[in-house]
Amino acid sequence: MKLEFVQLSLGPMDNNSYLLGDNEINKAVAIDPSYGSEALIEAAEERGWALTQIWLTHAHFDHISGANQLARAFDSPLPIGLHPDDMDWYQQEGGAGKFGLSIAQPPPVSIHFKHGMTLGLEKDGEAVVEIRHAPGHSPGHVMFYCDALGVLFCGDVIFRGSIGRTDLPGGAMSVLMESIRQEVFDLPDDTRLLPGHGPESTVAYEKAHNPFLRT
Repeated sequence: MKLEFVQLSLGPMDNNSYLLGDNEINKAVAIDPSYGSEALIEAAEERGWALTQIWLTHAHFDHISGANQLARAFDSPLPIGLHPDDMDWYQQEGGAGKFGLSIAQPPPVSIHFKHGMTLGLEKDGEAVVEIRHAPGHSPGHVMFYCDALGVLFCGDVIFRGSIGRTDLPGGAMSVLMESIRQEVFDLPDDTRLLPGHGPESTVAYEKAHNPFLRT
């Protein structure tokens, strides 16, 4: 494998959407496609990658707003993966209506994530990430840990110097804190944290400097 990831900041909420690709097989997946997901298609094409799947850390609208456009950009719609505990959010346009917005409803989920599951860039392909269920921001929030690259695609669980909000339905501060301590802080200190918004960080930096988590 020759893995590489690409980060793009998309949409009015500056969402970090990602491509995770393998330069040996020229396949890639899209993680959390936000508004303007055609940029993900262009970035994949520039690298000669064929997109195979869409992986969602969770189903809040800003993280799924580009999923419909991206999935249907191909003759065979791309499979979409999500944890079942976020299905209520997914089936209600990610809660966009709570903010006076509307998004195109993505196609049905066909890959049902669970904690400890491993994923490849294509069906039955070599595993490249491990799924870590990390509720608290939303009930079905997951993170994707890629040991080969030393990175954690952490969605809205943890940010540089901050944590995900817990005031939306299904959120819980105590649950989020436990998720971070068990599923983020048990990784090597030099693991790069790739969040859903803002700059990247590391496990070591957050252990030492995150004001919500310092002990």
